[in-house]
Amino acid sequence: MIVMGGVVGSGIFINPYVVARQVHTPSLIFGAWLFGGMVALLGAFLYAELAARRPELNGQYAYLREAYHPLAGFLYGWVLLLVIQTGGMAAVAVTFARYFLSLTGWHAADGLVAVTALAVLTAINCLGVRAGSNAQSVLMLLKIVAIAAIAVAGLVLARPSHQAWTPLLDRPAGFDLVTAFGAAATPVLFAYGGWQTASFMAAEMRDPRRDLARAMLIGVIGVLILYLSINIAYLRVLGVDGLAATTTPATAVVRQVMGSSGEAFTAAAITISTLGFLSQAMLTAPRVYFTMAADGLFFPAVARVSPTTRVPVAAIVLQGAWAMVIALSGRYEQILNYVVSVDFLFIGLTGACVFRFGGRAPGHPWTTILFCASCWFVVANTIYRYPGDTVLGLLILSSGIPAYWFWKRKVR
Repeated sequence: MIVMGGVVGSGIFINPYVVARQVHTPSLIFGAWLFGGMVALLGAFLYAELAARRPELNGQYAYLREAYHPLAGFLYGWVLLLVIQTGGMAAVAVTFARYFLSLTGWHAADGLVAVTALAVLTAINCLGVRAGSNAQSVLMLLKIVAIAAIAVAGLVLARPSHQAWTPLLDRPAGFDLVTAFGAAATPVLFAYGGWQTASFMAAEMRDPRRDLARAMLIGVIGVLILYLSINIAYLRVLGVDGLAATTTPATAVVRQVMGSSGEAFTAAAITISTLGFLSQAMLTAPRVYFTMAADGLFFPAVARVSPTTRVPVAAIVLQGAWAMVIALSGRYEQILNYVVSVDFLFIGLTGACVFRFGGRAPGHPWTTILFCASCWFVVANTIYRYPGDTVLGLLILSSGIPAYWFWKRKVR
């Protein structure tokens, strides 16, 4: 539930229209979602291998610290807090607010509702791991049911658009096609991202060598099946042009089957899904800031555990507060671009840790090289296509270098 909950947020309900505006044939659109799923699956194999090799390490931050240098781990934790996790949470919280207001008919600012949702989930996760994980499991099960229902509506019940799946390409093969496909892959990888955050919980698992590896693979395969099914449904009902024309494809599909009541069903499904993603983010990522502080590389208060709830309350509150700031200041598309560019830089670096620790992942070393290259291709393409958005993430990343040396000197 934690693996799948870290992946399924708002992306599958919104990002398909962004993909359809970058590439314009069903084959390329479906290919982009299949590509993203294969990258996530390769990554799950690699992270499962890392968990098996070094079960005592607490996830991605610790893998980078041990494989390269403490600076690499610190920079990841720095941008996780300031860009990756909180930026993704902010984008999803804004989406939650829009659909929640649509569902309830209330009149309020998107930012106010987004901040309220973040505050409530911060409070729940401060009550303890059990409270946070129970909330996560319930919300994830509801998400699976909702996505499956939308897929069935599009594949079985709705009228098809008779969209032809030929030609395969929308332009001649060449550099322009490669960059367009890369731009389409950016929102796809954002939608698939988050499976790796389950590794942050490794130190609190009874048997991470077995259970984390199993959870990674089953969770990513489950998401892959859900995502491919719902995208076939979108293309079957809306076609490429219809998909590109609507920013709410799930609503458009369900409306064909249920009429106006379909809008309420879709709004409820997206509201639950986004809330589940935020719940998972609150549960997992604060463990990274806690570990940084325990290493002496962050504010000491962040390394303290509540004596009553046994969770790092300061780390959870810090993350929630910064996500609220971003939610009030950014646009969804802008947040998406600078989050992806920085996140996949470190995901690729973490995959390469297998070379340092030794590994037996299926197809290694070729699958490892393919995974890392795919991650860094998306980073380079995002910088090329959206330099204005990505420069902000890279500047925040660079600011982590003097911050690291500041805390390093304090430790000395």
